[in-house]
Amino acid sequence: MLKQFIEFLKSYNVIGLALAVIIGGKANALAQALTNDLVTPLFLQPALRAAGVDNIGALSAAGVLYGKILAALLDFVLMAVFVFLFARVLLKEEVVAKR
Repeated sequence: MLKQFIEFLKSYNVIGLALAVIIGGKANALAQALTNDLVTPLFLQPALRAAGVDNIGALSAAGVLYGKILAALLDFVLMAVFVFLFARVLLKEEVVAKR
């Protein structure tokens, strides 16, 4: 039974998938930290203050929190850039393409 389980793990690349999920989660945490703690305070908030908005949370209308949506969009873009750079630099892919 144990031998079959180990073969199952190897044949379906379960261990690689588990590692990818763990690394992806940590990369997402890094992208969120960069968005929330670096990019938003240094770039987005000063730009909003120049436009007359004192707080990113104040960007709301009809209950929609546009400031949080902007931060989530920025987080998504940073995550996409990380994935692209990982495929391009670490995997040494000339063209990043779906296989």
